[in-house]
Amino acid sequence: MHTAMTSRQAAFNGVRTRAYGAAVRLVPASRALVPVLQAVAAGATEAAPIDGRALRRSLNQTGRYVRQPTNDPVSQQLMDEHGVGYSTNGLVAQMRTQGNVWKQGEVTVKLAKAYGYCWGVERAVRMAYEARQAHPDKKLFVTNEIIHNPEVNKRLTEMNIEIIEDQGKGKDYGDIRSGDVVIFPAFGATVQELNDFRDRGVQMVDTTCPWVAKVWNSVDTHTRKQFTSVIHGKYSHEETIATASFATNYVIVKDLKEAQYVCDYILHGGNKEEFMAKFERSVSKGFDPDVMLERVGLANQTTMLKGETQQIGKMLEATMMQKYGPAELNKHFLLMETICDATQERQDALYDMVADPEVDFLLVVGGFNSSNTSHLQEIAEHKGLPSFWVDSAARIDVATNTILHKLAHGELRETVGWLTPGKPVTIGITSGASTPDRAVEEVLQKVFQIYDPSFEGIAPKDCGRMSTPEEH
Repeated sequence: MHTAMTSRQAAFNGVRTRAYGAAVRLVPASRALVPVLQAVAAGATEAAPIDGRALRRSLNQTGRYVRQPTNDPVSQQLMDEHGVGYSTNGLVAQMRTQGNVWKQGEVTVKLAKAYGYCWGVERAVRMAYEARQAHPDKKLFVTNEIIHNPEVNKRLTEMNIEIIEDQGKGKDYGDIRSGDVVIFPAFGATVQELNDFRDRGVQMVDTTCPWVAKVWNSVDTHTRKQFTSVIHGKYSHEETIATASFATNYVIVKDLKEAQYVCDYILHGGNKEEFMAKFERSVSKGFDPDVMLERVGLANQTTMLKGETQQIGKMLEATMMQKYGPAELNKHFLLMETICDATQERQDALYDMVADPEVDFLLVVGGFNSSNTSHLQEIAEHKGLPSFWVDSAARIDVATNTILHKLAHGELRETVGWLTPGKPVTIGITSGASTPDRAVEEVLQKVFQIYDPSFEGIAPKDCGRMSTPEEH
């Protein structure tokens, strides 16, 4: 352990970190890089409850609804050119063929065993590209960022696909007309949005991750059986907003502490006003904790920690068993398997990496508004391993050896002299589930350039395509 610490300290000789703001000055992140806080179904008008299951079935009957990729080769070729898919011949692809390790002069890079694009995210991007090819003369819109990656969203904009985001007053869909094409992002769309666009006569391309849709099925079951949905997630996250819209009664808990508060209220009752103040933005309209917590089911935002979701499920189960007894448990608690393994796999791989004594520091690559990427950065910080989270290679200035990086809880920091050319270094690198391989390759290219100004890039080598799960 002493040897590993000495090595890590040596890699950072001469580093100067500059923070912005008063005593510790912080750089405010750009609005485009921070999730917009919004109420569930922000901008939706009061209306009768919508049957989510019936609505989704009705979409298939319109003849204007697509929810499967076509594997169009032209779209795939364009994705390869833009670097928004899996790498097939770049550095990341080549690392996959040699144990996820690469040595470039004084720099050794270790790529996490699980990293980057998950299947559902790659699928969403592919469907957006296919929509542009299928409708070359139509206006295309996305009801939010397709995924949490700035480069991918920039590419869609360059292809004349307009991304409509909530600027704090609800989304403005006024420019969308019958005959236009509307793309629902990987996070999904609310029932109110789905219902509206079905009735507008637009062509709908639904890229919602099947794992997210599986959570919706669970919440729909809760509603039909008159259970309240306890959703493990962040109330302002697009996916949780969509999921909650499928529920009649719900409460959103962001962590174990909030889940324990709910469990304690179920067991012992409590101050109703305090409960409602605590979950002011995280409960359904008209929520009454004294009545609506008698029967609960668990759902989750797929980018949350898998282990934490499982633990919350055990807490709720134990709470209901204690209050109502084992014989009555099924009448008061409903658990369905909705957990996506992709997020957990990336976290498990990172735990292995931060325990590697050879790794001097960590690079985390992913969108600054990406929930799952923030958890990766958080793991490194908790373990005390020096780490730098960037959303793209643009955050690295080769000439000044400077990096503008984000901490897990929001601050942007500029670190000068973050690399030490002339001293061997071992760098661990990982990326969030919304991060294409090209982003990782571009970050590493700048690292290599700082160590060797004559570096001109890695020669491409065809390594074949990654295999992805079959969709059912």
